[in-house]
Amino acid sequence: MRRIHRLMQGAIPLALIGATLAVPTPASAAITDLVGWATQNGGTTGGGSAATTTVNSASALTTALASTSAANIRVSGTISCSGMLRVRSNKTIIGNSGAAIVGCGFNINGDRNVIIRNLSFRNWNDDAINVQESATNIWVDHNSFSNGYDGAVDIKRGSDFITVSWNRVFNHDKSMLLGHSDSNASQDVGHLRVTYHHNWFDASTQRHPRVRFGNPVHVYNNYYNSNSGYGVASTEGAGVLVEANSFENVSDPFHLGEASSGPGTLVARNNLLVNSGSGQTGGSVASIPYSYTPDAPANVKSIVTANAGAGRISL
Repeated sequence: MRRIHRLMQGAIPLALIGATLAVPTPASAAITDLVGWATQNGGTTGGGSAATTTVNSASALTTALASTSAANIRVSGTISCSGMLRVRSNKTIIGNSGAAIVGCGFNINGDRNVIIRNLSFRNWNDDAINVQESATNIWVDHNSFSNGYDGAVDIKRGSDFITVSWNRVFNHDKSMLLGHSDSNASQDVGHLRVTYHHNWFDASTQRHPRVRFGNPVHVYNNYYNSNSGYGVASTEGAGVLVEANSFENVSDPFHLGEASSGPGTLVARNNLLVNSGSGQTGGSVASIPYSYTPDAPANVKSIVTANAGAGRISL
């Protein structure tokens, strides 16, 4: 039997007073805009007005990413590689039509101000995108991820001010980890602030995201479909706002704690649950400091499936 209901959180915790509750408008007119945590801390501009380099081989890509100079890097065709390619600060990496990274991933290790857009990542042998060691101001937008070994987008070790938007994850297990270890509180508490919005978790299994320590982490307007593991997990004192998402055929949309990790807090507000479980909530979450306009949950499925992933925007 098909079950449809809306979960409307009741009283808003005091920590959420002042969070934006704007009137929803269709997102498709502004799907290229940067929203969320990556707008804070001075903003995220990537390569800015620096020169553009087009690369079509693993060696050229590796060299361009490793440069300490600001750059706009355009990826052409399919680049086959292995391991993790280091990405230095002040880079915008954009895929031309059909561009793909196959067999390897990007490692942002302590650098800042990086934008990664319009790429298809396949068959990576570590992570597709790894953000670590206090990296800040990162925007991961309009990419597709499939059939990799570990995380599609993993963020850890004190990294901060990050937006993950309009991506599609499919044919994959471990999607998005936020905070790598229960024992890393000293580096992570006060950091790991990330916005996940308008992503399409297309029958991917788990970690959409799995969160440790970060507060507030904002998960809004994502479309979850047939995720066999779970949707969102808040653990180890994290504070996660799960807002205006659409869950379809997801028995465990969100919960507190995961495996051996203790619980965090989680506030669920205005989510649409179709043939899905009711989720687990508890505690309060710090306020969201930036402006945003959530789409109505009933519109999220159509908006996200029409616009998320590589090849959906012209850049």
